Amino acid sequence: MHRTAAAVSIAAISLALTSGPIQAQAVVDMTMLTCSQFLKSDRDRQDIVAGWMSGYFNSARNVSVLNVTQAAKNRAAVSAYCKRHGNETLMSAIQRTAR
Repeated sequence: MHRTAAAVSIAAISLALTSGPIQAQAVVDMTMLTCSQFLKSDRDRQDIVAGWMSGYFNSARNVSVLNVTQAAKNRAAVSAYCKRHGNETLMSAIQRTAR
């Protein structure tokens, strides 16, 4: 069940991160996504990536509740951090700033 959800998420992110005509892309390595790349993406793409990252990190902590207020605060903190550290990976930025 988790593999199916992960496969759907990866497929959605793959489509969202392509620009221009749809390109065949089976896998997006989220560990390689930089802060700069995240910030340069349009708002819809940022929303998809932020949602995926939130689910990933909450799952790792065995958290099954979405606190919308805290998620918004975390996103603002990560975005502010990323503006100063564009070459850092987004995952690293989240680990350093999110609560």
